[in-house]
Amino acid sequence: MRKKTLGILTGGGDVPGLNPCMKAVVLRALEADYRVLGIRRGWAGLLYYNLDEPSTHDYYVRELHRNDVRTIDRTGGTFLHTSRTNPQKVAPKAIPGFLKNSSWGKPVDESGTMDYTDYVLKVIEHLGIDVLITIGGDDTLSYTARLDKEGVPAVAIPKTMDNDVFGTDYCIGFSTAITRSVEMITNMRTSVGSHERIGIVELFGRNSGETSLISAYLADVDRAIISEVPFNIDKLCEFLLEDKRNNPSNYAIMTISEGAVMEGGEIVERGEADAYGHRKLGGIGLITAEEIKQRTGQNIMYQQLAYLMRSGAPDSLDRMVALSYGNLAMQLVLNGETGKMVALQEGKYTTVPIEYIMTGTKRVDVENLYDVERYRPKVRDHLGMPMFLY
Repeated sequence: MRKKTLGILTGGGDVPGLNPCMKAVVLRALEADYRVLGIRRGWAGLLYYNLDEPSTHDYYVRELHRNDVRTIDRTGGTFLHTSRTNPQKVAPKAIPGFLKNSSWGKPVDESGTMDYTDYVLKVIEHLGIDVLITIGGDDTLSYTARLDKEGVPAVAIPKTMDNDVFGTDYCIGFSTAITRSVEMITNMRTSVGSHERIGIVELFGRNSGETSLISAYLADVDRAIISEVPFNIDKLCEFLLEDKRNNPSNYAIMTISEGAVMEGGEIVERGEADAYGHRKLGGIGLITAEEIKQRTGQNIMYQQLAYLMRSGAPDSLDRMVALSYGNLAMQLVLNGETGKMVALQEGKYTTVPIEYIMTGTKRVDVENLYDVERYRPKVRDHLGMPMFLY
């Protein structure tokens, strides 16, 4: 009798906690006598797997055994690697050579962008995958929902350091990103204070300003700018000058989300949009720093933490959630409950339908957690609040 086969992949940006999560899935699956296939480079592994070219087979898909995952939980990132490939929206320059001019693609628009979902389904069938576990953010998981509708049994696990997947209170990677940010903000105080400057720390956060808000709250910075609330640069300058004067060490420090917007301005993006329609964010902190220097005459220290927030091994909380999410995902698989995403809600592990992630956008609860007039975290009522205030 043929063993059931489970496929697993990670997509989108890497975060600490992916490897422990995959280790939990693989060990539980092997214990249940599943054959486990690790798919490299996210959805690219299935798109670039050439059915007629054996050399691509072992490169993009590898069978996983206990020893393959024995030590992976000791490091960050993803040992299967990742990409932002979207098989239902492949730009002309990203189409694999063997698929160009084939009958597998369906035109998406007049630019030559193609949908190769039919080919991905063929590869899944060829590999004999009975169920697919995907770990990613809303982009990766939105394609998981597409495959689920196409009849592929799937279970989704949310990860993103922004903690912005709709339907769950917590995503793998968030705690470590906050831990890194708080440590670096605290360390940066020595230089900002020594030179009596205004420090500006830019943090990841496209739609949700949670990383800026929570990091600012824990590191006790003077001001925090978040993605959800456009800010007035003149008001911010006044606040920071006041903060600097009131500090015995004569300095001030603030955080700002990369997705933040000045009043009357636009979000700062650059480069071409990826396969999910997102352009690179980043730079609003530098623009803000230059404006503050010009308007106040103060010297500024600007630091964009960027990838340092998502690098390195996971902290204890991310390990806990990663292991629990991996085991819960396998519990669903073994119970035949696919088409779901594992989640945390009100401090308890639960599940939601995969397609639920596309029904809303997760944002900071501005009314209860943020002072829109003073640009600061505002937490007055802790009773009944979850641990991370999400």
